[in-house]
Amino acid sequence: MRVLIVKTSSMGDVVHALPALSDMVHAIPGLQIDWLVEKSFSAIPSQHRAVQRVIPIQWRKWRKSLRSPDTRAALSQWRAEMKQSRYDLIIDMQGLLKSASFACFATGPRAGYDWRSIREPLASLLYQRRARVPRDLHAVDRCRRLAAHALAYPLPTTPPDFGLRQNTPAWQPASGPYAVLIPCASRPEKLWPQADWIAVGRQLMQNGLAVAVMWGSPDEQLRAQEIAQAIGAAVPPFLTVAEAADTLAQAQIVVGLDTGMTHIAAAHGRTTIGIYCDHEPGLAGVTGSGRVTSLGGKGQVPSLQAVLDAVAAH
Repeated sequence: MRVLIVKTSSMGDVVHALPALSDMVHAIPGLQIDWLVEKSFSAIPSQHRAVQRVIPIQWRKWRKSLRSPDTRAALSQWRAEMKQSRYDLIIDMQGLLKSASFACFATGPRAGYDWRSIREPLASLLYQRRARVPRDLHAVDRCRRLAAHALAYPLPTTPPDFGLRQNTPAWQPASGPYAVLIPCASRPEKLWPQADWIAVGRQLMQNGLAVAVMWGSPDEQLRAQEIAQAIGAAVPPFLTVAEAADTLAQAQIVVGLDTGMTHIAAAHGRTTIGIYCDHEPGLAGVTGSGRVTSLGGKGQVPSLQAVLDAVAAH
């Protein structure tokens, strides 16, 4: 049996879909899984033990120049890749008109959330199989329920298994135990005070851990360097998503904003503290087999003391 998963973005959403794949291959031995995902996040499904083929899409780039010859050529190549296999089922775990439309380019019946469960109800009209899944569940649980319904196996009661491989990191801040800070995010509303990051970093170093401060863009690199210089921490060179994930997978503790990298750390079973300044963690809090804590919420910036207490508790 061959299944295509459609979950293109964002990074945290892609991470939250991983346990559903572990459920699927446990329930259906021999199941083959492909995954359609934004190219910039393709390293995440590639690290799952059950994924055989990752089909990258660059819609975020293509939509800006749909009429250009280069974009048309890239779209033609993508459409051909989507047709390489016939699927027994195509599961859209994103629930958007965009993702449901992408699913239509693959060959096979489509499944997704029903009208009441989905983020964009019109997308449900493009599925042949529909599942009603409560919208107030964590994203991990919603994906697991959708997969179980679509493939008709009992919903597992086991903790989520993210199924990620662990590789030797290309970069580490030290040969001994280390912590990682993730103080950067895609939107300024998500940021936490820089002075507080410095205080957390100092506390971690007093606990005997080397500290790394992660970044992903030039502006983020500057912020990371300022924090690192204040506490004597290390700043990595530019790391790919896969390389950063490998570094996170070996950390003793990770303190990060509500970003994909923080969710990757939790998915690897690391002790992870998520800082939420512009989003409620209830439906997308950090989740994993290690000790995880989500602090803050929409308009509720967590205090420095709350984060220090969480660090001490772990």
